[in-house]
Amino acid sequence: MTAGLTAPDLDLEAGRRAYDLDRKHVFHSWSAQDKLTPMVITAAEGSYVWDGEGNRLLDFSSQLVNTNIGHQHPKVTAAIAAQAQKLCTVAPQHVNDARSEAARLITELAPDGFEKVFFTNGGADANEHAVRMARLHTGRRKVLTRYRSYHGGTDTAVNLTGDPRRWANDYGDAGVVHFFGPFLYRSRFHATTEQEECARALDHLEETVKMEGPDQIAAILLESIPGTAGIMIPPPGYLRGVRDLCDRYGIVLIADEVMAGFGRAGRWFAFELGDVVPDLITFAKGVNSGYVPLGGVIISDPIARTFGERVYPGGLTYSGHPLATAAAVATITAMREEGIVENAARVGAEIIGPALTQIAERHPSVGEVRGAGVFWAIELVRDRTTREPLAPYGGTSPAMAAVLGACKANGLLPFANFNRVHVVPPCTVSDDEARTGLAIIDDALTEADRSL
Repeated sequence: MTAGLTAPDLDLEAGRRAYDLDRKHVFHSWSAQDKLTPMVITAAEGSYVWDGEGNRLLDFSSQLVNTNIGHQHPKVTAAIAAQAQKLCTVAPQHVNDARSEAARLITELAPDGFEKVFFTNGGADANEHAVRMARLHTGRRKVLTRYRSYHGGTDTAVNLTGDPRRWANDYGDAGVVHFFGPFLYRSRFHATTEQEECARALDHLEETVKMEGPDQIAAILLESIPGTAGIMIPPPGYLRGVRDLCDRYGIVLIADEVMAGFGRAGRWFAFELGDVVPDLITFAKGVNSGYVPLGGVIISDPIARTFGERVYPGGLTYSGHPLATAAAVATITAMREEGIVENAARVGAEIIGPALTQIAERHPSVGEVRGAGVFWAIELVRDRTTREPLAPYGGTSPAMAAVLGACKANGLLPFANFNRVHVVPPCTVSDDEARTGLAIIDDALTEADRSL
């Protein structure tokens, strides 16, 4: 649809009108409204977007790390159009074939012993419902989550979150307890190796469980790989250790795969990298690349049986919406047919990882690079010895703004959080696109080096 677009093909006047109306009427999330100058996106295709001035930008943000299959994938847009002609919407109590097929495909990707899917509208309400299921299944209230995590912006989900987005919304009455997860680069456990970090983080978690009362804890909720909080890959053995701890104390293990799942980490689910099976799996984003809002909970058989004769007290008007689930069916099918998950794994291993290692060697502002698949973070610091971040936790800095500005000026739409630039292109990114984006980032990091 947008193949070969150039600036004259785009309706720039419509983009300017959209901007004016946006600033007059749209209330934006996570923002001081009067300080915003949001970017207009007029078109998108594959790994690219076009802004309101007609500039083409390589999308290394995947928007909110969700367009895993790229923009405007023809098989997915065709499936949405076909479903719209057939059945646009239906109440969730009725069966529709798009939802049934999406559930079949999703459970087929899940480990053995997962046969049920509860569909939601996105990742936040998926986590809300997973926690509700765990609480009802166990008869317990408390939920443990790690600092440096994000689980959504709704009431329970934002309290589950372990980063500064929680602070203004947390009144201490949500039944959530936070703990430190493993992060060797900024270790809270004075560790010097991944093995020490893993062992000490697990000891800390078990001590937290004991201090909070094991028979009071319904669930431990973890992003399999924390996303916007920093893409900290768990050290070998950590997820297995959490699984063992949950088994020991009768605690439900919930894997938040909202960002890390559906190819992002080079696997269908990122917990596969830790060789572990959770009890509940939450998903959204990459399941259909956000073409139509969709999320859900994949439920293990023992928890599903809890609600065999007992009513599950929850639901949503748009649960399993036909347009959204038709998009999911088309997305999963295309990802299988086109080897998209495999592409993400290969590009990460052969191109992104090696290039970032070289970038780290060239730039004194780079403290660490880490990641898997098409899910990487560049940790920027003022001093490699002290590891002082280039921007404060929960904030930004002129140096970070300069790096991001240089990326955009050279044709890249970046993703950044605090002192990090994340390398998160679509799972469909080509080798040449990956190299182009990395070269732009490499050049932009000279701005960070100048600030040291």
